[in-house]
Amino acid sequence: MKRLYTLSAFLFLTGLSFAQTVPDSTKKKQSATDHPAGERKDFDALEHPPEYPGGVPAFSSYISSTLKYPEVARLIGIDGRLVVTFIIERDGKVTNVTPVNCIGAGCEAEAVRVLQGSKPWTPGVQNGRPVRVQYSVPISFSVDKGKVSMKELRASKYGFVFNIKERLYTIDEAQEILGGSFQSGDVKIAEPFYNEGNNPRFLMPDKNEVYLVKMKD
Repeated sequence: MKRLYTLSAFLFLTGLSFAQTVPDSTKKKQSATDHPAGERKDFDALEHPPEYPGGVPAFSSYISSTLKYPEVARLIGIDGRLVVTFIIERDGKVTNVTPVNCIGAGCEAEAVRVLQGSKPWTPGVQNGRPVRVQYSVPISFSVDKGKVSMKELRASKYGFVFNIKERLYTIDEAQEILGGSFQSGDVKIAEPFYNEGNNPRFLMPDKNEVYLVKMKD
């Protein structure tokens, strides 16, 4: 079985940090013989932790310059702090990029895209050999809160279905309830809408993608 070292240190950056690794619930439990007595499996035990080319500042710069705010998130004012885990393999490649939490509106997919495009790292080393190391990194999406215009939503290349008090509405029906605009802070989450059963009310063939906007109660 592949061994996996995890990082337990915090390295704070501007808008970005390496945080304590979230435990891998899918990882097979190892027996006592897998870990010799006294062997530690954390950041402090590594002889050499992984390093991005140019170090932490270069990694921060890469994230900041590559990350694009998802259009749907911008349209409806979705923001928040997303935590993503990933593994630096023995050859330095980034794998297993996985969001730990969800803020919606395409932010998870964008964070995964950016981290998957990372340059190979210098791998971590323990006992003179390269080892797999898991990182956890929080990425903040921030946008000004304000009013969201139904007219602007209609003009976009995306379609929207609204969940208001656990009932689904078209954008026209939602406007009768919410008015011509609503506060972005009233949105709980926005996720892709798959229209199971092909309800004709929610068919929007002219839109690139349809999102379900769940309003706070």
